Amino acid sequence: MTEVDRQTDEGWAEDRAAFTADTGGENWDRCEVNTRGPLASHFGALAKTLLEADSVHDAMTQVVEAARRIVPSADLVSITLRSADGRFHTPVATAEFAEELDEIQYRTGEGPCVEAARHDSPGHALTNSLARSTAFARFGPQAAEFGFGSLLAVTLLPGRGSDRLPGAINLYSRRAGAFTDDAVDHALILSAHASLALASTAAHTAAGLRESQLQQAIDSRDVIGQAKGILMNRRGISADDAFDILRRTSQELNVKLTQLARTLAERHQELDD
Repeated sequence: MTEVDRQTDEGWAEDRAAFTADTGGENWDRCEVNTRGPLASHFGALAKTLLEADSVHDAMTQVVEAARRIVPSADLVSITLRSADGRFHTPVATAEFAEELDEIQYRTGEGPCVEAARHDSPGHALTNSLARSTAFARFGPQAAEFGFGSLLAVTLLPGRGSDRLPGAINLYSRRAGAFTDDAVDHALILSAHASLALASTAAHTAAGLRESQLQQAIDSRDVIGQAKGILMNRRGISADDAFDILRRTSQELNVKLTQLARTLAERHQELDD
């Protein structure tokens, strides 16, 4: 655990005020920003790791891990990207379950992840009550059934001149009312760091990302889909119920969801013997 990881919430308000203070004027470099405060420390550490990132995937991994420190109310974090034809995908997440929650939004065409990724300028989409969301009437109740109360998504912008479409950083909380105005501010600053980092590394790693990380994400979703199909066929249940069985079983057996799904897909005939 690093010194940054050991920072507490103490002093966040004062540090935020100093961090965002007006530093205009010819003596701006003498502005007394508290560089030892938790907000400055977290973003300083993130900037250092992003400068050392040698691929888009590495940069995105650093971003989602940092997000849980910068916005402590987030239980799961994922990143949404869009392919050239506009399709959504999740190349990086702190847990596989975040990918499935993202997928529900991609399938229904609604949700904060989708909304934020459609912005062409800095912005965010937020619901602090997924169960009662009217803006996301199809996605919200499904996410609530899986035990999540709030979702904040901030726009991830491509570099100037890039042919990439905007994406999003997605922060899920199991608690309703989890994301305050400060959490939104911190997430927006995070998205600015992430956008710059991705733009600076995308040129020489885009091909590798498409061929490896994106393919890995697609393969994971495919095998989960196969396992869900097997359960749906054998038990006569819905896709959501099938996924819930897989999720609970993976937790009970302490086995990754993708690994469990692959085992079921490859060896389901043995269950008949």
